[in-house]
Formats: sequence, C-alpha cells, structure tokens
Amino acid sequence: MFRPPTAADGNRMWEIARDSGVLDLNSSYAYVLWGAEFSESSVVVEVEGRVVGFVTGFLRPSEPDTIFVWQVGVDADQRGKGLAARLLHSLMDRLAERGVVRLRTTISPDNEASQRTFGAVARDRGMTLSSEDYLSSELLGEGHEREDLYTIS
Repeated sequence: MFRPPTAADGNRMWEIARDSGVLDLNSSYAYVLWGAEFSESSVVVEVEGRVVGFVTGFLRPSEPDTIFVWQVGVDADQRGKGLAARLLHSLMDRLAERGVVRLRTTISPDNEASQRTFGAVARDRGMTLSSEDYLSSELLGEGHEREDLYTIS
C-alpha cells in the first residue's frame, strides 16, 4: 500500500536509510519531521503492515510544478522488485493532480542503480531524463562524490 508518510513512520524511514549503506543518513528527527511536515510531497510503501520503502521530496518554492526528490530508500529484502520505481510513480501520480509536471533529483556518478531507476520511470511515463553537473565533491566535502542534477520532464 502506497501512502503519504506520517511522523510515526520517521524512525522506520531512518532505519531503512541507515541499513541501506549508501544513502546519506540524516538524524531520526529529520525523518520524523519529513513525515510530519512534508508528507504531501513524500510517499511510503507498506508490505504486510510494515513500511519497506520511502521517497522523501519537497515542492520547490521557486518552481511549484517541480518535485525535488531528496531520498529513495527500499528495505534490502525488497530490492530488485521495482519498488523504487513504483514509489516514484505513486508520488508523481498523486502530485500530477496538483500541477506537478517535473521531477528533479541528484545522483552521484557511481550510483548506476538510481540512474537506471529514474531512467525507467521517465521511459514508463513517456518523458525525458536529462542530467547536468550540479554539486561538486569540493562543495560537498571530504569523502562525498559529486552529485549530478537529473530532471524528468
């Protein structure tokens, strides 16, 4: 079941991010706050009553027709089932009713799985995926690879 997150989902979202080993881990407070304050632009999925995946995002104040996806996280035992793409489709379908026509996110060059997922979502929706340089590794600090800006439009 796909649905907007609540504050009560925050700790589970944090666990999924922590256990992923690849997502930048924010504080549990950040995930609780995301569920409380940004639920309209985020989504979780439950399997047998347990949250097993999430997308956190926000509507860009300067571009209200654009969702910026912050993180996509899926439980290890649910990976490889297309759940990340289905989460993104669910969110985009819901936000289309509010006039959102574009999705932006950042992906590091070595994250081929995310590049494939966002590419598949763009193809499934008959949209285009483009990328451009965005945040340099120098800007992001020690140990963080650069992040490219990807746009589905």
